[in-house]
Amino acid sequence: MIHPLFSTIVQRPDLVVDHLSAYAALFQEEASNAGTDLVARAVAWVVAVVAAAIFLSLAGTAVMLGMLQNQFHWALVAVPGIALAIVVVAVLRARKPSASERFPELKAQIDSDARALRMAA
Repeated sequence: MIHPLFSTIVQRPDLVVDHLSAYAALFQEEASNAGTDLVARAVAWVVAVVAAAIFLSLAGTAVMLGMLQNQFHWALVAVPGIALAIVVVAVLRARKPSASERFPELKAQIDSDARALRMAA
C-alpha cells in the first residue's frame, strides 16, 4: 500500500505546490519580523559605540578645560554626561531580550503537518 502522501503528490501536485508556497510565504513573513529586530539591535549597538566615542572625546576635553581654567563648572560634567546617558540607553536597548521566540508560527505549522502525516499513516 502506498503512503497517502505519495498518492497525493502523484494525483494532486497542485496541492503540494500550494502547501509549499504557503510555507515559503510564512517563512518570509517571520524572517522579515526577525530581521527587523536584528536591524534594530545592530543600530542600537552602532549608536552605543558612536556615543561612547563622543563621550570619551568630550570627557577628555572637559578635563583639559577644567585643568586649564583651574576651576569647576557644571557644563564640564553635563555635556559629556548627556553622551554617557545615550550610551547607557543604547546598550540597554541593544541587550534587551527579544519578546518572542523565533519562527513560532512556522514551528507550529510544521508540528501540525507532522501530526497529520502520522495520523494518515
